[in-house]
This record gives sequence, C-alpha cells and structure tokens, in this order.
Amino acid sequence: MNRKSAIGTRKSNGALGQAISLDPSTLDVRTIALACSSGAIVMVTAIVLIPVGIITFFRARRLYSAFARLACQAILRIYGITVRVHQTASFPKTQTIYISNHTSTLDLFVLVSLGLPNCRFFLSGFLKKILPLGVISGMMGTFFTVPQDRPAERTRIFQRAERILRRTGESVYLSPEGARITTGLIGHFNKGAFHLATNLRAPIVPFFIAIPPGMDPGRGIAARPGVIDVQVMTAIDTRSWTLADLERNKERVRDQFVTMHAEKRHAA
Repeated sequence: MNRKSAIGTRKSNGALGQAISLDPSTLDVRTIALACSSGAIVMVTAIVLIPVGIITFFRARRLYSAFARLACQAILRIYGITVRVHQTASFPKTQTIYISNHTSTLDLFVLVSLGLPNCRFFLSGFLKKILPLGVISGMMGTFFTVPQDRPAERTRIFQRAERILRRTGESVYLSPEGARITTGLIGHFNKGAFHLATNLRAPIVPFFIAIPPGMDPGRGIAARPGVIDVQVMTAIDTRSWTLADLERNKERVRDQFVTMHAEKRHAA
C-alpha cells in the first residue's frame, strides 16, 4: 500500500470525540436500549464524581480517571465487547506520548478502559456540550481542542498542554488522525503529538486498534458484540528528534501504522 492510497480524505481537529452520526436505519431496539443504558452509566458516574471532586478539592485526577475507566469497562461489557491487549511489556510509568489510529466511536471507551498510567487525553471540545461527558473528561484533566480552522487557538491549547505536562511529568494520549477515519485506510497525520514528543523528549508508544467491520459502528452507535484487539507497538525514542525533522518523523511513524494496517487486513 503506497502512501497516497492510504491517506484518508478528511483532515480533523486532532482529537477524539467528534459529533456522533445517528443513522435512523441503524437504530433498532437493541441499539436504543444499549445507548440508553450507556448514557445512564455515564450520567451516574458524573453525578458520583461531583461530590467526590468536592471532597478532594478537585485535585485527585487519577481517582476520577479510575471511575471513568470502570464506567467505560461497564459500557463495553453491556455491548458484549471484549478488549484484548497484545503487548510485550507493561505500559510505561514514566511520561509517554500515546497515539493510535481512530476509526470508531468505540475508540474513546476502549482507550479509557485501558487505564493508561497517569495519562491525560486530548478530546474534541464538542464533548463539553454533552454535560455528563464534559464533567467526567474535565475532571480527568482533559485538554479540549478546537477545529483546524482556528489555528491560533489550537496553538494556545497545545502550548498550555505542553507547559502542564512538562511541570507534572504526566503522560498524554492524542490521535494523530483526529476525526474517525471510516474509509478503511490510515488517515492524514497531524503534527501535534510529534511536536509534543519532540519538545518534551518523551517516548511515543503507538498502538493499533483493530475493530472487525461487523461490529464497528464507525461514527454511529450501533456497535455489535465481538473482540477488539489492541496491538501495542515498540516505543519510539524521541530524545534525538528536532523540530526541523518534524514532518519526516511524523511520516515515519505513520508508515508504521500503514504497515500494521496492511498486515491486519492480510491476516483477516
């Protein structure tokens, strides 16, 4: 697969969580019931977290993340979805930049369910409009992004994130593709994750989320039972990276995803 053929057609705002597409033809009784149940889990989690946050002066981010992880695991369970993680070593305890492909509404729940150590997330600011999700993600220390057509604001968001991460030593997850790429290909990679990794001298740990087409809801919510495989790839040392090589390093990492994607398709 060459680079040109593997590029998706859409650029994105560089974060998880764009608007969900609701196709009426996919909203059967099961889908509606599971969506309502999932919404109830999210609502209850947000309601529980508010007094917990008050008691802890909204300073126990890891505790709030643990609540969110349990909620996401519960949502995946009621959908009948199992997540299998394939890795040769545990996730690092030191500061790390995590990245992955992004094809599905399910990705957000899968990622949070992994319990990445001491990790924040970049998410689309759209999620703040969904109040329970906004409460939970805000208490988790999420960095909310804006679309690409607001470059000055995006720059300020990433600069603030870098200052916080440099001070705290925390890890962070963000999707180089940003928007869900439902073409079956690997999309265009934005520079944000690689800029952060270069400036922070933090390793990048990429992982590939493989969701079988028969269970993948894409931008919708009609997920089916099945198994999602998360393949954790070898950590990438960025200590010798410079901003002058940002574009080249970004494409080298993207090539790893293109290769992994081709291997998964061939195996299927």
